[in-house]
Amino acid sequence: MSSAYDVPADMLIKRLADYLKRVPYIVPPPWAEFVKTGSHTERPPQEKDWWAIRCASLLRKLYTHGPLGVDDLRSIYGGRKRRGYFPGHHRDAGGAIIRRALQQLEQAGFVKKTKEGRILTDKGKNKVEEISSKIFDELGKENPALLKYRR
Repeated sequence: MSSAYDVPADMLIKRLADYLKRVPYIVPPPWAEFVKTGSHTERPPQEKDWWAIRCASLLRKLYTHGPLGVDDLRSIYGGRKRRGYFPGHHRDAGGAIIRRALQQLEQAGFVKKTKEGRILTDKGKNKVEEISSKIFDELGKENPALLKYRR
């Protein structure tokens, strides 16, 4: 069984997002097409399925970095605010998007709340590892030398 550490993050997030689009609880709110992801961004996301991608990214972050709260995730998803001539400063991402996505992942049974922050449930871990294994097998067919690193 491969884990999220063994496969490229972009491939894992794309596959997780494709899976999450079919989960009935993961639905972008009506305001999602108009909102920016934080004060550091200039425009809203251009991809139509950005909500599923953000949810998939949150699942991967929780898998790799343990219990995380909304404030931790705001800092992770934040970025540099451009201020013209003056040096840029870090700004946290918006909390409503992260909070709402985590609530939907909780409803779907992938995430649960603890005292330290949110963590993946067994269902969430199994889904991430299942998709990671499929990706690792596909990569192993392209490059058989990778199969010696299988756990």
